Amino acid sequence: MGDKTMSLEDFARTIESGMTIGIGGWGSRRKPMALVRELLRTDVRDLTVVTLGGPDVGLLCAAGKVRKLVYGFVSLDTIPLDPHFRAVREKGDIETAEYDEGMFVTGLRAAANRLDFLPIRAGLGSDVLTMNPDLATIASPYSGEEYVAMKALRLDVALVHVNRADAAGNAQYLGPDPYFDDLYAMAADRCYVSTERIVAPGELLAAGPVQSLLISRLFVNGVIETPHGAHFTSCDPDYGRDEVFQAHYASAARGAGPWELFRKTFLDGDEQEYHEAVAEFHARRSEQGDGR
Repeated sequence: MGDKTMSLEDFARTIESGMTIGIGGWGSRRKPMALVRELLRTDVRDLTVVTLGGPDVGLLCAAGKVRKLVYGFVSLDTIPLDPHFRAVREKGDIETAEYDEGMFVTGLRAAANRLDFLPIRAGLGSDVLTMNPDLATIASPYSGEEYVAMKALRLDVALVHVNRADAAGNAQYLGPDPYFDDLYAMAADRCYVSTERIVAPGELLAAGPVQSLLISRLFVNGVIETPHGAHFTSCDPDYGRDEVFQAHYASAARGAGPWELFRKTFLDGDEQEYHEAVAEFHARRSEQGDGR
C-alpha cells in the first residue's frame, strides 16, 4: 500500500505561498494544530484558508499568513470568538467569504464530487448573497424553483487530524463526530493527515467499527504522527480541550505585549518545545494553587 509517513518538517516543505488550504475539525475541536504550528515556523504567506474555524484561524492571522478566509464561523466553542480573528475581521485586514454553515459544507461536497457547484436553498433572501456577490442563483430544470448555486470550494491542500491512522493513510476518528474531514480530503489536490498514533492496519478495526475509518488512503499524500497534535483543542476520546491553556491563549491575544510573550514562550520553538512549555505552564499553575 506504500508508506506515506513523513515528518512535520517534510510536510511544511510541501506548502507554498498563495495556496488554498482547507483545515478540518470544528471550532476548537480536533484541529490539526501541530500542522498549523509548523506552518507558523515557515515563510509561507498569502494563504486562502477554508475552514469551520477555531484557533487555527487565529494563529495564522496573528502570524500574517492569511490573505483570504473562507468560513462558516470562527469560534473557540467555550469562548465565542477568537480574539485574533475578531481583530483582523474588524480592521478589514483580510479578504473574507462568510457562508451559512450548510452552504459551506455544500461547497465542500461540490468540490469533493468535482462539480462546479451544487444547488441549495440556504442563503436565499439573506445578506449572504449581498455579502458574496460572486454567488449566483439557478432555476431547477424540473420545477423552476430557484436555488443558490453554491460554488465548489476547491482546495490545493487539506489538513486534518485524527485519532489513529496507518502508514498508508487510512485515517480513523474515535470521537463522537467525524465533522467534515472526509470532505476536506476529497475536495483537495493533496491531503496531509496528522494523527495521535500510527498503527498497523489491523489495529484500526480493533480500535473501532468500520464506519470509523473516515478517510481512505486514496486521498492521502502524507501521514504525520503527532501525539497531542490537536492541543489545545479537543481530540476525544484521547483528550479533551485544554480549557485553561485556551483561556490563556485568548487572554494573551488581546494585547500586543502579552501576545509577544505568548509567542516567544510557546510558538518560537519546535513542536517538542511547545509541549514542554505547555507542561511547564500547567506545573507552574499547579504550584500556585490554580489548577482550573
